[in-house]
Amino acid sequence: MENQTYNILLYYCYAEITDPEIYREEHHLFCVENNIRGRIIISSEGLNGTVSGLMEDCEKYMAYVKSDPRFAKTEFKIDTHHQHAFAKIHVRAKEEIVHSSLRHINPNIRTGKHLAPKEFKALKDQDDVVILDVRSNYEHELGKFKNAITLDIENFRDFPDKVKELEHLKDKKILTYCTGGIKCEKASAYLLEQGFEDVYQLHGGIIKYGIEAEGEDFEGKCYVFDNRLAVDINKVNPTVVSTCHVCNAKSDRMVNCANPTCNIHVPICEKCGWELEGACSDACKDHPEKRPYNGTGYYQKKTNGYNPYKGLNRVPNKAKIKASMK
Repeated sequence: MENQTYNILLYYCYAEITDPEIYREEHHLFCVENNIRGRIIISSEGLNGTVSGLMEDCEKYMAYVKSDPRFAKTEFKIDTHHQHAFAKIHVRAKEEIVHSSLRHINPNIRTGKHLAPKEFKALKDQDDVVILDVRSNYEHELGKFKNAITLDIENFRDFPDKVKELEHLKDKKILTYCTGGIKCEKASAYLLEQGFEDVYQLHGGIIKYGIEAEGEDFEGKCYVFDNRLAVDINKVNPTVVSTCHVCNAKSDRMVNCANPTCNIHVPICEKCGWELEGACSDACKDHPEKRPYNGTGYYQKKTNGYNPYKGLNRVPNKAKIKASMK
């Protein structure tokens, strides 16, 4: 096994930020100076990120985030890895920290009851309980909790339109879950707003459930938003539930289609992956813009000419940053 000297952090915090663009600049600068890479969203409602770095750099980063009183309650889901899970750092200011059509909801005012992984595990199989996956199709098709209800959605912003399909479950306990917990904060709040009375959420999401409850009864793999694409969760009774997009054989090997104009995220077995050169179909295989396939099915955006100062209004010590980027 390769040396696991890196951490991958997944986190979010709903907190008021009155100056998201100014804070974005400060946050970006800290990441560059400390060789933190990944994707971070800053908005007036809080921050959301998944980043990677050497263990000691991640410790500094977590301390930096929590040193701000606005984000002191932030919980980090921590995984180990043998290298960076990202090629560069992006810190962006956006209107929301997770794209939804629920901007009016503030989870700090009202949201579903948080369940620790062990509490979720103890409750999920009771007769009056419904487990609800609030993630997108490509995520729950790769893996989901046993007996969970899934919704046919391409993006979380479609969630409110699907809630009407759940009207017959209003007398049940609704246990929502997602990858890291952030979507459930608003999804569970919206269910309460729509008249569901007994609503819960898996605190820390699937990732924390895997860490603290060994992932029992999570079937398949969990889709993640870094270059790993999919991770194992279940250490107790693992199984494969997804099938190859091409041949329908059992496969949990997640691939981005090599055709960048398609770029769908689907399971493709290793045999079909090599035969179609990472594409999801013959048409995509023959596409003139098809990317070279290296067997992973992950394609990092080109980083040639990447400028870590892009978007920064002030210029820090360039020598320090240059050294930290090595």
